[in-house]
Order: sequence, then structure tokens, then C-alpha cells
Amino acid sequence: MYGIGIRRVATAMVTASAATLLMTACQPGGSPAGAGSSPSGAPVEPAASTSTSGSASPATPSTPAASATSGSPTHTATPPTGAKACGLSDLKASMYQASVRPDGTGTGAAIVEFTNVSGKACTVQGYPTVAGAGNGSPEKNRPLKVTTTGGVSTVKIAAGGKAWTKLTFVQVQGEADGYCKSGATPASYPTLVVGVPGAGAHQIALTDGVIAECDDKVTVTALSAAKPS
Repeated sequence: MYGIGIRRVATAMVTASAATLLMTACQPGGSPAGAGSSPSGAPVEPAASTSTSGSASPATPSTPAASATSGSPTHTATPPTGAKACGLSDLKASMYQASVRPDGTGTGAAIVEFTNVSGKACTVQGYPTVAGAGNGSPEKNRPLKVTTTGGVSTVKIAAGGKAWTKLTFVQVQGEADGYCKSGATPASYPTLVVGVPGAGAHQIALTDGVIAECDDKVTVTALSAAKPS
């Protein structure tokens, strides 16, 4: 009886050990329990991450991506302030005969030059008006019929800088006082009144002679930063 009892105890112990081994082998994921520990029971440090070259590199925490441009906040530049329009007192006008003008006895063509005397940049734009001065009496000025040519643009005149327009008249023909092809009597003006849009009327004398023209007509170029010939 004593021997039978010992065998039963031994059998029970073997059965319990087999069950324990079976449970150990069937851990979740199919890997044996105890992974992550050494045979001696000491914990095993996790493996370092490995770069593509095979060398170990420590894992680094992710950081927000830098700006695609400079990585710093974008600042919008303040647009520069434009120059003001020129006024009457900002411009000093002079006039001389053009080098390229139609054949004839009269003036043919003249260049009007505007110099910025204000000390600051200013702008002009458009086509001037033209009138023959009436002996110092504005009400006696004789407007000329203006034909315009050339495109209009805003002309910025620096302090001391210049802008120009060219006036081309219907030319007087013949000798002495000459004649007009239309049969009209030639007109002669010691001075002209040239009006700049937004910058007033400027009474100007020709530096070399007087204005002689026919039919009270004039072709006017737009105010320009390029000096005409």
C-alpha cells in the first residue's frame, strides 16, 4: 500500500509538470514565455534600432517639420510709397527747336522740357495742351487743336530730373513770312502756354526764335522720360 501511494504521488507530479510545460509553450504570439530575459533570469535590454548601413543608431523623437522655405515665420514686405503728382511749382519749363522737324520756314517742331525743381520725386502723365499766349492776357490765349501721338504712361521724375514732350506744327512754306498750304495766314507766337495734366499751365518762350505755324494745329507726344529728337 505504501509503495502504491508513492507511485500515485509521483504520477501526479509528472502530470502537473507536463501541464505546466504545455502552458508555457502556448503563450500568445507563438513565442515561448520568458522571451526578454536571459537564461539566468536577468532582464535583457531591447535591441538598438539599426540604420540601413547596419550600424546601430539610437531612436530619436520626432520633431515638427521645419518651414519649407526658411523655417522662420514669413514677413510681408511693406510696399514702397509712390511719388506724388507734380504740381505747378514743382516744374520749370523750357522750350527749344527740335533737331528733327518738317521742312519749311516756320518753327516746324519744338521740344518742351520740364525739370523737377521740388527737391523730391514727383510724377506726370498724359498729353499737354497748347495755346498761343495772348500778350500776357490769359483770356486772349489762342488754343491750338491738338492731335496726340504715342502711348501714355506715368513718368516719375527724380529731383533734378526731366520729362519731355514734342510739339510738331503745320509748317509754314516759302520765304520771308511764308504762306500756308491751306491758304490761311501764318500765325506767330512769342510764347506758348503748355498745360501739364494736374500740374498747371506753363508759359514758355522759345529759346531760339518765335513759334510760326499754320492752321493753329499741333501734334503732341505724351509726356515721356525719354528725350525726343
